[in-house]
Amino acid sequence: MSTKVNYDIADNHGHVPVMRERMAQLIAPAVEAAGDNAVIVDGTLGAGGHTEYFLKSFPRARVIGVDRDGASLAAATRRLEPFAERFVGVGRRFDEVGSAIAEGGHPILDLAAKYGVAGALFDLGVSSMQLDQVDRGFAYRTDAPLDMRMDPTQSLTAADILNTYSHGEIARILKTYGDERFAGKIASAVLKEREKAPFDTSERLVELLYATIPAATRRTGGHPAKRTFQALRVEVNRELEAIEQVIPVITDALHVGGRAVFMSYQSLEDRIVKGAFRELTTSKTPAGLPMELPGMAPRYATVTRGSEKATAQEIEENSRAASVRVRAIERLEGDHVIHGPGEVA
Repeated sequence: MSTKVNYDIADNHGHVPVMRERMAQLIAPAVEAAGDNAVIVDGTLGAGGHTEYFLKSFPRARVIGVDRDGASLAAATRRLEPFAERFVGVGRRFDEVGSAIAEGGHPILDLAAKYGVAGALFDLGVSSMQLDQVDRGFAYRTDAPLDMRMDPTQSLTAADILNTYSHGEIARILKTYGDERFAGKIASAVLKEREKAPFDTSERLVELLYATIPAATRRTGGHPAKRTFQALRVEVNRELEAIEQVIPVITDALHVGGRAVFMSYQSLEDRIVKGAFRELTTSKTPAGLPMELPGMAPRYATVTRGSEKATAQEIEENSRAASVRVRAIERLEGDHVIHGPGEVA
């Protein structure tokens, strides 16, 4: 069955979902095999573009859309009203989707709890919808409050990090999450500058970065604020922790034949997904034995060969696709398990 449907930018409210057709192709075998019991988890709902494409591509499937950003969730839910009986929105961080399914209270959640998940997609990182909201402070090219919270109800902001973290903590974040060569130098400049007045806007931080990062690096290394803003966003939203925690949640929730797909845009994200998939797809039988020991065979297999990249056409359609790395995994055996609150550390 073809998963291609008529679709253009106007359909998607100005936002083109990255590799939407390929994402549908990757989960199609599992979704179609599940028939009327097919439930898809869109763990990063955003503007709802991928979900809308899935609902159009798979007329018998239902979708659980997860987003921690209440404004994004409300907007996507309004957009998906034509599919109201086949869609339910969940206002959680995506690693809490198991808890939402376990708690139930909606026919689609109850269906997923009973039969397991057929397909899941996690389009990691900040969404274009959030970047377009300049007052959220994600973009370094526009002056805005240093916020960067995907969930506006949480307390920690980017300004809090700059104004309260120690030199060592700031340097670690910039180096680990942004691969920033001048992490220590930037941290020193931040501590010196915050003695004059607390940080509150992005423009002041960008000015500090221009003054701190050597001119030769600024000329060749892209915008000098890019790595620092990425690092702060990852820390504010605990993005890597959420990825680490959701992988066992969603892979356990898959029924046999179910597939989970992860789209990563940073090497740190992709490294976490790659390592977890390697562990899930590796036999536990000691090396050298002539046969697989009972219960030691892997319960999952990779669907993609390494990480897939976007085609030139896809990149032309959406420049954000240029850095994406796609990995997919399929459940081979075992009963699905839905993790409730606190069941996965």
